[in-house]
Amino acid sequence: MRVVSGIQPTGQPHLGNYLGAIRNYVKLQDEAVAAGGECMIFLADLHAISMPHDPAELHASTLELVATLVACGVDPNKAVLFNQAQVPAHSELQWLLNGTARMGWLNRMTQFKDKSGKNREGASVALFTYPVLQAADVLLYQATHVPVGEDQKQHLELARDIAQKFNNDFASEEAPVFTLPDPIIPPEAARIMSLRDGSAKMSKSDPSDMSRINLADDADTMAKKVKKAKTDPEPLPSEAKGLEERAEALNLVAIYAALAGTSVDAVLGDFGGQGFGAFKPALAELLVETLSPIRDRFVELKADREALDAILARGAAQARELASPTLKAAYEALGLIRG
Repeated sequence: MRVVSGIQPTGQPHLGNYLGAIRNYVKLQDEAVAAGGECMIFLADLHAISMPHDPAELHASTLELVATLVACGVDPNKAVLFNQAQVPAHSELQWLLNGTARMGWLNRMTQFKDKSGKNREGASVALFTYPVLQAADVLLYQATHVPVGEDQKQHLELARDIAQKFNNDFASEEAPVFTLPDPIIPPEAARIMSLRDGSAKMSKSDPSDMSRINLADDADTMAKKVKKAKTDPEPLPSEAKGLEERAEALNLVAIYAALAGTSVDAVLGDFGGQGFGAFKPALAELLVETLSPIRDRFVELKADREALDAILARGAAQARELASPTLKAAYEALGLIRG
């Protein structure tokens, strides 16, 4: 079992990142180690340059994300933690796979359409070929499993298509170059929405800081954001069905359920019939209780630049060693070097 996953170092990590991905990394690293396998978690800084960015901010965000991951429980002694830019094999393999990927496949990628908006001609080539780099990210390490959210399932399917076509065209069935990775879709991963708009995901790119709970927020800031979160005047129902047309209410209850490790119905069993005047303070208390230790550890780690650089350097060295055989096999299969 080899689990590979990446997260972009853009903007401050927030509650949605923690509940949807980062918290699950800790479980995955422990499960992989227990199964005698490996868990690789990379900071996708190469992906970050597909959109307009500030170089200094990207570098700072990369170090902040390392601090965040470790503060949340990712252990560099259990997982291989590194950033793409220190492992040139990612870029090399992307180029080799560009010969196998097809324009029609990339044209169907919904994320490119979403991120490029109406100005598709003005989007970067990197944004268009982003899914090929994602394929390289996991195929490079012979990943057996890749944790994905619903919005990334299409990209993993593309990675499998690219791997299958490459194996068919340049390798044999008995000795394929690439492993076809399977998705891991955590059943408990909550889809956390904006505190200002229950129909939009909580996002680093939202211009309103009040729309999200940042993992670096202090207790007072968290409580203030919960207090000002958009809701409706109705009391909470006694079961989840009663929240179907109440996006903002459902979001706050779902956050509580995810933090408490319980179900929405169980939360409503405790708070049904009560208004948000009672529920919001309880949610704020649970947030502070859960996230304050993470924030304190993050602040401590963020100040130790030398330790963060060392974590990335060590992880990159491990990743380069693990990537080498696959990259060599791809070059040989394409006839670029002699086998």
